Amino acid sequence: MLKELNLVIDYIEEHLTDDITLEAISEFAGVSDYHFRKIFFYLAGMTLNEYIKSRKLSEANKDLLKGEKVTDVAFKYGYHSLDGFTRAFKKWSGFLPSDVFKTGNSKSFPRLSFVITVKGGTSMECRIEEKPAFNLAGVSKRVPMQFEGVNQEIKKLAESITEKQREEMHALQNMEPYEVVSASYDADAHFMKEEGDLTHLIGVLTTENEISERLDKVPVAAYTWAIFPNEGPFPSALQETMAKTYSEWLPASDYEVVNAPTFSFTKMDENKKDYAYSEVWLPVRKK
Repeated sequence: MLKELNLVIDYIEEHLTDDITLEAISEFAGVSDYHFRKIFFYLAGMTLNEYIKSRKLSEANKDLLKGEKVTDVAFKYGYHSLDGFTRAFKKWSGFLPSDVFKTGNSKSFPRLSFVITVKGGTSMECRIEEKPAFNLAGVSKRVPMQFEGVNQEIKKLAESITEKQREEMHALQNMEPYEVVSASYDADAHFMKEEGDLTHLIGVLTTENEISERLDKVPVAAYTWAIFPNEGPFPSALQETMAKTYSEWLPASDYEVVNAPTFSFTKMDENKKDYAYSEVWLPVRKK
């Protein structure tokens, strides 16, 4: 995957003055758009769109320093109006494009290069399982995206579950893992910037289709699942494992992630405060 990432960086550099679409990039990389965007974000720390925009504006800054007209530079890098380019450039750099040649103001954003870095010698435990289609049955709501710490909206969702809902979930549960799971899906388009919302469901896995109106039902197709056990302080150990699946395991594996609900479960340790065993279940397919 690292080779594909660096080839995409080359592709972007060759097409900075073109209209670069995510679909074209994923086709060039030979993987799904969903998979590529996730891998890129976790490795680069920014979305693919943010990277392309910053590279375009960095090159625009160089052209402005050479004395090229602002209007010509704006259209060269795909902006359809001078106002749109001016706003984007000012937000990115902190100064107006018209000031660059006059004052020598400059901001740069160099191209990325992805390399393998071996850290700590820590292995990542993973197992692969095939699972038939099932339903997620539980309670759900739209919650804000949050990568670290306790999500207060998810905490409120858990506290809202009634006894009757718990009883029904327990009666429906008939598939491994036989645990109450937390599932996430339908994230907003800019979820990679930790902005916007996604749907979070607390529930169980079941093959039953008759589910009352007390619970939400989310069908999940038959998939291959990559499962990552982890143990440690909660929720940091779980969140770190989720991040590593994208930044370390997927780039080195023969799998790509599928656009479907991911889920996890957590079993708190009764003898250690804020310490837990968790598993992250990621839907994948062979590349």
